[in-house]
Amino acid sequence: MKVELKVEQVMLNVGQVPVMGPEVLFRDALEAMSKARLGMVLVVDSEERLLGVLTDGDVRRILLRTQKPLAALFMEDVSGYMVESPTTIRPGDRLEDGIELMGEKQIWDLPVVTHDGFLKGLLHLHPAIKILLERK
Repeated sequence: MKVELKVEQVMLNVGQVPVMGPEVLFRDALEAMSKARLGMVLVVDSEERLLGVLTDGDVRRILLRTQKPLAALFMEDVSGYMVESPTTIRPGDRLEDGIELMGEKQIWDLPVVTHDGFLKGLLHLHPAIKILLERK
């Protein structure tokens, strides 16, 4: 009998993903996203509660709709552009449920938070699927 994997067994820990405060510049958020080679940055408050996310898809949509010069956009706080109340998952949830949720929402990443909103990590689709396939 195979033991069900939990999200916390597969997730990337906070130190492995770009996490920043809401006052970080848009430009710095993009740089962190690129450096981490993930399509997302996680925005938290001073107590590490998740406030929102900014994804590479969000950035593309912002660039297409903004009337601001790029230099001005880069100097604004990321909080003005992050998606508040993103879809999340809990550390103790089943990995298969997380993958199913990502499929339903058509997203690659799920922030992992406690019941009271503290950030614990990120469930990234590629390693999650790889681990499931290795177990078959």
